[in-house]
Amino acid sequence: MSPKWRSGLIFGLAVAVCGAAIYLPTLRQRVKRTAKLVQETEEQARRELTQAITGNPNGPRVKAKLFWASGADGAKLTAVTVELPLADDPVLRAKQVLNTLLAGPVDADLRTLPPDAALLEFYLMPDGTGIADFSEAIGTSIPSGIESEQLAVDSITRTLEANVPQVRRLKILIHGQEVDTLAGHLDLTGTFVVSTKPAAAPPAKPAKVG
Repeated sequence: MSPKWRSGLIFGLAVAVCGAAIYLPTLRQRVKRTAKLVQETEEQARRELTQAITGNPNGPRVKAKLFWASGADGAKLTAVTVELPLADDPVLRAKQVLNTLLAGPVDADLRTLPPDAALLEFYLMPDGTGIADFSEAIGTSIPSGIESEQLAVDSITRTLEANVPQVRRLKILIHGQEVDTLAGHLDLTGTFVVSTKPAAAPPAKPAKVG
């Protein structure tokens, strides 16, 4: 290769390297913006889905308490009051508040559950045990650690306690199966206490006269 061609090749490579160095930061910014846009689109879709399944949108709206992470201390929960057209049926009501909890607060940093997690089903046993069946993402997408896992479960149980008094205890399943832990730390083999208040006594039957 002649010195002239060698010099031209070296110059071309230098220009290419400089161009890449200039373009890469711009490319990174575009990728970040695209990822953020996709996340916001997914969040919006989840919110619309949640709004669609919260029952009759024209029904009476009641004040519901949802528990998300506190802005002052991310390791604690704070109650946020929102108005929802909640159903009287406890199973449907539980689905409504849990799906709204999963949709997350306006500030994504305060969410306690993964944005891609979904509630697959909710059952209520005669003894007051609620069974919440979540998708795999609740275990695979949540930050692994006892504090984050406990915070997630606490946000679920406290939300149920505040809005569905019929639920006394909670059993969490993942895709219909019992698992040992949520994300490697918090034990899921038992049940979690939702309410310690005495169950309401059934109305007394009127005494027979004569």
